[in-house]
Amino acid sequence: MKAVRMYAPKDLRVEEIPVPRIKSGEVLVKVAAVGVCGSDIPRANIYGAHVSPITLGHEFSGEIIEVGNQVRGFAVGDHVTVPPLIPCHSCLWCEKGAYSLCDNYDYYGSRSDGAMAEYIAVKSSNLIQLPKSISFEDAATTDPAANALHSMAVAKFTPDDTVCICGAGPIGLFALQYAKIKGAKKIIAADILEEKLDIARLLGADVVINSAREDMAEAVKNETDGYGASIVIDFSGIPAAQAACIRSASKLGRVILLGISHKSLSLSDYEVDLIMRSELEIKGSWNSFTHPFPGNDWTEAVELFEKHGMSAKNIITHRLPLEDAPKTLLSMAEPGACFGKVMFFPNIPDMENK
Repeated sequence: MKAVRMYAPKDLRVEEIPVPRIKSGEVLVKVAAVGVCGSDIPRANIYGAHVSPITLGHEFSGEIIEVGNQVRGFAVGDHVTVPPLIPCHSCLWCEKGAYSLCDNYDYYGSRSDGAMAEYIAVKSSNLIQLPKSISFEDAATTDPAANALHSMAVAKFTPDDTVCICGAGPIGLFALQYAKIKGAKKIIAADILEEKLDIARLLGADVVINSAREDMAEAVKNETDGYGASIVIDFSGIPAAQAACIRSASKLGRVILLGISHKSLSLSDYEVDLIMRSELEIKGSWNSFTHPFPGNDWTEAVELFEKHGMSAKNIITHRLPLEDAPKTLLSMAEPGACFGKVMFFPNIPDMENK
C-alpha cells in the first residue's frame, strides 16, 4: 500500500509498504479521508515524531475491511472514525477519566503509525461507528470538532453567552458552528485573513473582526455595548492574540487558551489588573478525551454532524490525493500560507480535479 512516511523533519516520502497485519483485538480500516492537523505542520517540518520512520496522520475516517477474532460490536463494512489517543488506563489521570492528560499514552500518527496511508490497523477500543449518512469528509474532522466542543465545555457555555472566536481555523470554525447551533447570544470571529473571515460569516458569525486592521479588544467592546465577551477562546496560539483575548473579556468572563504557541506569554500590568479586577477565569483546553472513552465531545460531534447540520464542507479548502502530501505539508509551513482544513484521499487516485 501507499503511505506517507516521515524519516526526519522535512524528509517525507510516499512509499510502498506492507498492508498492516491486524492483531486479535484490532480491525483493518480502509482509509477514506485523512486531514492535516495544525500539529502535523510543525511535526513534519520542525520537531519530528517520537519514532522514525512513521506514517503520519491522525484525523481520519474509513471503512472496516477486516476484523480481529476478539473484536465485538464491529463488522466488515462499518464506517468508522478513530479517536487517535490510546490511553494507558492505569495512570492517575486515566483513573480519573481525564484521558487527555494520560502520562503514558500512545497516539496514532505521532507515536504509532497513522492514517496517511491506504490502510491502518486500529484497536477496536478506539473505534466510533458512524451512520452512513455522515460523509467520510465530515467524519474525518470529528477530532477537530471534538476539540472545539471540549473548549466550549471548559468555558461552561450557555445560550446566554457572547462568544468570541479568536482564530478562524478549523477548530475555531467548528466552535463557531457549535455556538450557532446551540443559540449563543452573539458570535464574534476574529482573524487576520479575510479568506477565513469570509468562511466565518458563511457559517454564522454575527460579527467578524480583521485583527490585522483593527484592535480586536476595542472592536469586541464596541460590539458588546462596552462589556466584552463572556467567553473568549484563543485558537491561534499567538501570544499577542492570547493577550488580546484577556482584554476582550467581560467581567467574570472565561478566557480559554487552546492554540499551541510554544512561546512565552508576557502580560502587561493592565492585563494582569484585568484578570484580578474583572475576576477573569483563564483555563487551558487540551484535546478532547474524557470518560467514558473517548467521551461526550466525540459522541456529540458525531450527533451534530448527523442531526444538526454541522459540517466540514466549507472548512475544507484543499482536497488532494495522498501523493501530494509531502509537498503540501512543506508548503503549509511557508510564511503567508493560507490553508483551511487540508484533506487527503488515499484510496481515490485523483481527487484534485473533483
